Amino acid sequence: MGETWTVILDHLDVPIALAPMAGGPSTPELTAAVAEAGGFGQLAAGYLSATDTAARITATRVATDKPFGVNLFVPGPATPAADLADYLAELGADHELGDAKFDTDDWDAKLDLLVADPVAAVSFTFGCPSAAEIARLHAVGSEVWVTVTSPGEARVAVDAGADVLIAQGVEAGGHRASFVDRPAADETDPLGLLALLQLLATATDRPLVATGGIATGAGIAAALAAGAAAAQLGTVFLRCPEAGTNHVHRTALTAETPTMLTRAFTGRRARGLRNRFLLAHTATAPAGYPEIHYATAPLRAAARAAGNADEVNLWAGQTHALAPETPASDLVRALAADTKTALEKALSRRIQSS
Repeated sequence: MGETWTVILDHLDVPIALAPMAGGPSTPELTAAVAEAGGFGQLAAGYLSATDTAARITATRVATDKPFGVNLFVPGPATPAADLADYLAELGADHELGDAKFDTDDWDAKLDLLVADPVAAVSFTFGCPSAAEIARLHAVGSEVWVTVTSPGEARVAVDAGADVLIAQGVEAGGHRASFVDRPAADETDPLGLLALLQLLATATDRPLVATGGIATGAGIAAALAAGAAAAQLGTVFLRCPEAGTNHVHRTALTAETPTMLTRAFTGRRARGLRNRFLLAHTATAPAGYPEIHYATAPLRAAARAAGNADEVNLWAGQTHALAPETPASDLVRALAADTKTALEKALSRRIQSS
């Protein structure tokens, strides 16, 4: 695949990819709208069965004949029940909880589906598939994109055969894509997007897709100047009519609420808007994904139904206040025009020779 690393990225009309936002916001309509506007749409398959994933792929193909991708969560190991007991008891004192179960997110079945019914690219979050799994996707013509948060993760992905690296900065909304979620490493300063891009650009020849805190053409231009081939945007699309974002989440995005990193809702570090639940439970929440995700599902569903923003996971990046309520195709076109303007403006600046 070495000679085709940049086929998709090189053929985009605009250097914009849609972030695969699992749990509701990702829809075939949103994916198709971004693709039709010249970007690269991605469907989120996280939390979906292989059957539901197949249905969404079909619906996307009905809506567009442009290439698009599908994102999978790489499963990790189960968490010992003893590691979760204290936290579940803490939450259970005030909330009705679900079963803190472990599953692999239908991993094998979804891989089989994407081999049998290929898409242009398969991207991965929470880890890197094996070299053999990547080879299966390559054999049917799919590019493999792996999300990384550090140079070390990038080396693993390159060694396994990844074609494209999605560089996720700490500014990004939603889950951190780190291969392993280690609470002991929380004191280590996570890399911001600009720093990560510079490190990866000097360490690998793989194309880079930048993601994290990008919401404007100027942000896209900065990522391109730092070595990215494209920018992947998520939060800025959450208020688009094609997105499946729930009403509580949509409304909360309009306020200039600070964000924070937390494991409180899912047992995996993620960035969301600060609310009462995050402030009360972030300090005690252990690493335990997907068990805590399933345990908190009933309380989150009840809060959404009641319009209670204080007990819902309001995933959002640091620039969420810039997300407009506009059709996705219009947003892509506006971002593309603003990117061109920003690049031209930057190039017009006079640089004095020393």
